[in-house]
Amino acid sequence: MKIISTNIGEKTAIDWKGKTITTGVFKYPINEPIFLGTENVLNDEVSDRKYHGGIDQAVYGYSLKHYDYFKKLHPNLDWQLGMFGENLTVDDLDETKIYIGDTFNVGETVLEVTTIRTPCYKLGIRFNDSNIIQQFWNTNMCGVYFKVLQTGFVKVGDIFEQLKSYPENQTIAEVYEAKRVAKGM
Repeated sequence: MKIISTNIGEKTAIDWKGKTITTGVFKYPINEPIFLGTENVLNDEVSDRKYHGGIDQAVYGYSLKHYDYFKKLHPNLDWQLGMFGENLTVDDLDETKIYIGDTFNVGETVLEVTTIRTPCYKLGIRFNDSNIIQQFWNTNMCGVYFKVLQTGFVKVGDIFEQLKSYPENQTIAEVYEAKRVAKGM
């Protein structure tokens, strides 16, 4: 796995269905290394700390390979990396092969796989289409949240070097599927 894009977002206020919503979901690629801290990415907006950011969700990674599937469903969007609110767009992040607890050395950092990303209405805001939420649930392409065990900078081109694997744990895809079933999706 290799970083294709590093993405951060600013605090953005959006009028959504008659309400003003503050969000950090509008992330865009930057051409410089980003610093991964213990609770968030430096200079990246996390508006709702109840559901995003924090120790177990400090960094969100999403696979570039997943973009093709969603581009077919939303062909008229202005597609850019960071569309899913990810901090790291990774060339081939496969949720069926990544286990909870797996650790990776990436750039100056050490990252631990912690949990899935569940889609919320703010993804609908980003896509300007609430249908994306159900479409996202209908796949196992949820991306991965990471805990930062060692802080530092990462940049485009950095490789995920696996330090430990925990095949006795559930994969990200298995955790996501269990959550989908529990929600009746």
